[in-house]
Amino acid sequence: MSDTAIDPRTIGTATAPPVLDIVIPVYNEEKDLAGCVRRLSAHLAQGFPFPTRITIADNASTDATLAVAHALAVEYPGVRVLHLTAKGRGRALRTAWLDSDAEVLAYMDVDLSTDLNGLLPLVAPLISGHSDLAVGTRLSPRARVVRGPKREFISRGYNLILKAALRARFSDAQCGFKAIRADIARQLLPLVQDGEWFFDTELLVLSEHAGLRVHEVPVDWIDDPDSRVDIIDTARKDLRGIWRLARAMTTGALPLNELRRAIGREPLVDGVPRGMVGQVVRFAIVGAVSTVAYTALYLLWQPVAGPQLANFAALLITAIGNTAANRAFTFGVRGSARALAHHFQGLLIFGFGLLVTSVALFALHRWAPGVPVQWQLLALVSANLVATLLRFVGLRWVFRDGSIARR
Repeated sequence: MSDTAIDPRTIGTATAPPVLDIVIPVYNEEKDLAGCVRRLSAHLAQGFPFPTRITIADNASTDATLAVAHALAVEYPGVRVLHLTAKGRGRALRTAWLDSDAEVLAYMDVDLSTDLNGLLPLVAPLISGHSDLAVGTRLSPRARVVRGPKREFISRGYNLILKAALRARFSDAQCGFKAIRADIARQLLPLVQDGEWFFDTELLVLSEHAGLRVHEVPVDWIDDPDSRVDIIDTARKDLRGIWRLARAMTTGALPLNELRRAIGREPLVDGVPRGMVGQVVRFAIVGAVSTVAYTALYLLWQPVAGPQLANFAALLITAIGNTAANRAFTFGVRGSARALAHHFQGLLIFGFGLLVTSVALFALHRWAPGVPVQWQLLALVSANLVATLLRFVGLRWVFRDGSIARR
């Protein structure tokens, strides 16, 4: 049996495809699984307006979880069981969702930390066709959350990293309460590489960059004190996943343009720039890195080449890197289309920065000869800050056609 094989003993007695399929991924949950399914089944029986199936996706449990799952499937006609021979929540969700015949696919954690009253608001926009994905969020001002300060800090910090590194606009990547339309899942899931905890984040980031409509639902959520998630190991893998995803998006390795066309999410109007607030934040990050690189290069070359030549070389190299980074990271322009023209225009803007810094150096040596290199560097950095505003405005103009270049 392969890692993602379906157990031949799969049980399910529903006679017609359900509208909603709720997947509960489990690993060694023999104590909590029965209570979860009974509570969820009772909630669905109390007037939930759509035909629903519960799918227990057991990913390589080593205790009695699978036996408990099969017993529940016998007890409840609307429950089926899938068994995978390899661990991984993302792997379990991918297998269960792609195997389902329902119109809308959802999942929730076995601990049911999220109030089930949020289920209908979660899936209704997908069933109506208004939205493509729906996610529960614990970080909305309208959410009601009970958890310790450590988990709160980690969650908010992680989502800030996603906003900075991957231009994420959703507020909460990790809440175990999500849903997706089945037709969208079939298009999107083949692009999601992670099979563990980063699966959620990768799914959401790709969804946003493909132009999908993501609906967020503030939830009532109570932390499970018995959570078995290894925070350090998960954080390490998440950071590795962020790096992999950022690199793939920067190099154009992901076929997001084709996905946009396949699902009809092309831009309504070409050339409309992205939100300025996010651009300013990303531009500042690139600028900080460029300043550090410029400083190191200037200090390295100034004793050998002199201040003017060192300034020219350091500024030229960092300007080329800065233009490339802002092209992909700040303004979201990828691929080779017009890359040469963009770099040429970036070099014209570099010329202004060179003029400003050269004048600053000339004035410094004219009226304060013999000034230490530290003061030279301070004058250059200050002059560069003056040029930064024009650089942002100039690059925003250069990449005004970003939506066309991304095609």
